[in-house]
Amino acid sequence: MGPVLQIERCTKYFGGLRAVCNFDIVVDEGDLAGLIGPNGAGKTTVFNMVTGLYTMTEGDVLFDGQSIVGMEPHKIAQMGISRTFQNIRLFQNLSVLDNVRIAYHTHVGYSLADSIWRSAKYEKGERELTEQAQEFLAVFNLADRQDEFAKNLPYGEQRRLEIARALATNPRLLLLDEPAAGMNPKEVATLMELIHFIRDRFKLTILLIEHQMRVVMGICEHITVMDFGEVIARGTAEQIQNNPKVIEAYLGRGAAAGLGGAHNAA
Repeated sequence: MGPVLQIERCTKYFGGLRAVCNFDIVVDEGDLAGLIGPNGAGKTTVFNMVTGLYTMTEGDVLFDGQSIVGMEPHKIAQMGISRTFQNIRLFQNLSVLDNVRIAYHTHVGYSLADSIWRSAKYEKGERELTEQAQEFLAVFNLADRQDEFAKNLPYGEQRRLEIARALATNPRLLLLDEPAAGMNPKEVATLMELIHFIRDRFKLTILLIEHQMRVVMGICEHITVMDFGEVIARGTAEQIQNNPKVIEAYLGRGAAAGLGGAHNAA
């Protein structure tokens, strides 16, 4: 049991704007960790650098001890890092089944020539791939929706499908970017159960960004807090809830001072 993800001195500039500065985090195997902070703190920028969508200005990202800086996103995915996005990015006009089948194609055992000539190896591979995708949808209670267009699913089920598609790449590290965004309280409760379930069922390491504190404080074992591109706190849920810097970052200096005064009076 050691670090699955290790980010060291990560810094990102967009022109003259510094989005992330000297960001560090260590996520050990099996962790369910949270990354939180106000809007614009740099959280999604960190995810984009880990997955190769952005090139960092300075620093290093290690996955299983190997630097992945400069690697193309599909290579990083093949190594075992998968993610969801803040805004759902399903193939809206494809079926639920095909959304998952596409993810499985990163691990197909046939060649391009096999697919062109529709060889027996291709036919066998596609049949097995479809069966695997159907089994996967059953795990996520989406088997009865497999022939529907993704765009026709209710919002909560679209989120579930996006997570299922991410897991179909067979990752070791799953990055969830605001998975509870836009969900109602019932859907949030279901999501919390789902995240715990997939961590244990698929032996995953999970790092999530989330604004709903009910989710973060309810399921995350370790939490890192960012503000203006920098880490301002780390700890357990209880430690983070009582950290003055975190209270100030979320509520503002005046509100934090008021809470401090009320606490002292008590």
